[in-house]
Formats: sequence, C-alpha cells, structure tokens
Amino acid sequence: MGPDERFDCRHAPYCPSMVGKSENSYMRTPTLIAGAIATLAVFLWPPISQAPDYHVMADQRTCLGIANCLNVLSNVPFAIIGILGLIATLGPGSVRSFSSDPWVRLPYAVLFVGVLTTAVGSSYYHLAPDNARLVWDRLPMTLGFMGLLTALIAERINRQVGRRLFWPLIALGAGSVLYWYWGELRAAGDLRLYVIVQFGSLVVVALVLALYESRYTDNTYLIAGLVAYGVAKLFELADRPIFEFGEIVSGHTLKHLAAAAAIAFIARMLRMRTPLAPLARSASPTGA
Repeated sequence: MGPDERFDCRHAPYCPSMVGKSENSYMRTPTLIAGAIATLAVFLWPPISQAPDYHVMADQRTCLGIANCLNVLSNVPFAIIGILGLIATLGPGSVRSFSSDPWVRLPYAVLFVGVLTTAVGSSYYHLAPDNARLVWDRLPMTLGFMGLLTALIAERINRQVGRRLFWPLIALGAGSVLYWYWGELRAAGDLRLYVIVQFGSLVVVALVLALYESRYTDNTYLIAGLVAYGVAKLFELADRPIFEFGEIVSGHTLKHLAAAAAIAFIARMLRMRTPLAPLARSASPTGA
C-alpha cells in the first residue's frame, strides 16, 4: 500500500479510524468558518486607498550609484532563497518531501517562483517608488501567499480541494492587485481585497497548522517562518524609528531580511522533513 492509499481516509470529511485521535477535530470546521467570516468582514470597512506617504521610505540614501540603495539590495536574499526553494521542491532530493502527494510540488514551486520574482519586482519598485511600480512588487507576493495556502490545504485538509482551489486562488491573488491599481487609476483605489489575500491567507494558514495534522516531520520550521513574517511586518511599521536610531539601517530593509528568513525556514522544512507513519500522525493533534 502506497502513501496515498494509506492516508486517503485522513482526507475524508469523516474518518472512523481517526475518531478520538484528535482533540480538536470537532473545532475544525466551525473555527475555519469563523476565520473566513472574520476575514471577509474587511469588506464592512469603507474602501481602503493607498496612502500617499506609503512610498516615502525612511532610508533614501544612494550608494554604489543605486537610489534607495539598502531597500533595493536587501531584495537579493529573496532571489537566493527562491532558487534554493525551487531546488528543494523540484530537485532530485525532493522525492521524500513529497512522497505523500507529488502534486503539492506545484504550489510550493509557485511559492518560490513568487519569492524569486519578488526580488525583481521589489527592486524595481524601490528604485523609484510609486503606485505603478508597486504593482510589480505586489503581484509576485500574491503567488507566494496563494502557493503556500494551497499547499497546506492539499497536505493537511483535502487533496482534491487543494487542487481545485489552486488556480482560482492564484487568480484571486493577482486580481486583488490589479483591482486595487485599476481603482487607483480612477482615484478610487481599494486595498480591501489585497488585505484579505495577504493577511487573510496567513490567518487561514495559521488555523490549518493549529487544527490539522501534518503528514510530515519538521513542522517547527513552518511555524518559525510565520513568526519571522510577523516580525517582518513589525519592522515595516517601525521603518522610520529604526532608521532614526543611528541611521544605520531602516525598518523596511530589515523587513526584507526577515521576510526572506521566513521563506528560508519553509525551504529548510522541505529539505528536512520526512513522512510520518499513520500512528505517529494521529498521536499529535496539531502536527506541529
């Protein structure tokens, strides 16, 4: 019996062999529904336009002939980690990491393609920040968000649901950026859909990690990645205060480095993880 057959029951809505083996099984659907409702509640807010001062970074120094030098160069780690992630996903040593479902390579590959192209798009944006260039920063980021979300849905909840959601979620991510920019061109920009794509997807990822078991070891790396991304957002919010403390580095530059570290943890997870036996999986309610 292969890995796919061994775990098929795990992905059914009701699995008799798993009854009593997960303390939080009865909380899964209500919690995910509550999380989805809370996420969609963003649309109860008025439209969110892009703040004009969003493009004004604290560190605008030029070095090596590059405008906004550190904010541009700090994108290099995204390129490096994107390549390493693609090797971990598609390379010859990746078979073990995807033995339970080889298809999941696709959303993980999209995640790392998004990271790799973010290095280009974000560098382009930071050379001369404005709304038009911000599109090319945000588009590849949505590939990363939707790729990771789809991978975890397929791995932990239901394979077929993950496969069916893959392309619609990719389209939703890209569409959220295009919808915002289309509105900006008409002086009616609205970031609400993009907020749902970025933060809503991460909320769902966190809920899936908490409520559904993994089929693999080394899930601590994934949790560390989420924590690192949270730290990155804090650095972004503290861009100017951090820069004003010695004028060495800005919060936005540190944001890039922390976000790259978050992806590095995911790449490391794919390099290190191994399939869990069915009994080992059922022994852990969260799979963490």
